[in-house]
Amino acid sequence: MAAAFQIEGWPVRGRLVRLGEAVDTIISAHNYPEPVAALLGEACALAALVGSSLKFDGRLIVQAQGDGPVRYVVADYDTSGTLRGYCRFDEDEVAAASTGFARPGAQTLLGKGVFIMTLDQGPDFDRHQGITPIEGESLSLCAEHYFAQSEQVPTKVRLAVGQITTEAGTHWRAGGAMIQMVAGDASRGSTEDVWDRSRALFMTLADDELIDPTITPEILLYRLFHEDGVRLEQPLNLSAVCRCSAERIVGVLSSFSQAERDDMVEDDGNIRVTCEYCSTVYELSPEEAARPAAD
Repeated sequence: MAAAFQIEGWPVRGRLVRLGEAVDTIISAHNYPEPVAALLGEACALAALVGSSLKFDGRLIVQAQGDGPVRYVVADYDTSGTLRGYCRFDEDEVAAASTGFARPGAQTLLGKGVFIMTLDQGPDFDRHQGITPIEGESLSLCAEHYFAQSEQVPTKVRLAVGQITTEAGTHWRAGGAMIQMVAGDASRGSTEDVWDRSRALFMTLADDELIDPTITPEILLYRLFHEDGVRLEQPLNLSAVCRCSAERIVGVLSSFSQAERDDMVEDDGNIRVTCEYCSTVYELSPEEAARPAAD
């Protein structure tokens, strides 16, 4: 789920995201090493956290890429409430970076590189893209730096990813929370003092509170802001949905030359394409692959 929350009378806006089955489906589509799975979970939580606040129909794409063991991580949020995500990495380099006691974070895994947020409102609009350097060992720090540099909005972000074990087995969960200061004006006056207080309370939020399924969003927010009163707005349910399809695959393959498609034919005479997001394998005959994409 993703939902906005309001601290009564405070010039602070906030959002909360809890991901269970959705993030487990996305991570479990590939055999990711634990640190890579955690990084992808952070990206998914962050994409849902920011994307669920958009006031238009479209997509938010969160991406980070660098020269480290993880070449790039991407999470794609659709305002209908669907998510998908993927990491590309070097297994040996990730193993070498994971020899310490602590889980390697964003900067260790991604190295020197950039953090990117892209807003996509569809084919009738230009994409809006913001790019900042990768900062710190969590994508939450990258996001805070992005909002400070690109939008000049004081922002605090917390992200957590982990596995929980129940009678049904072991599953990935992720959670995220964000608060932003609303600028002061003539009627409101300065908001700095309130921001300092809300930020101090927000930073007491623990990772296990964000991912523990027994702690409801209402309880979580009450623990943080009960002295002042906090209201959770109507939540949006989130799910893992990939946009791949046989028609899309045919559209891509038909753009290749005949010689290039011939090189893709396997020993049994068919062409196989695996979606990098969800790992679905599409099996096509050479004739199907050459069919022009439908309008």
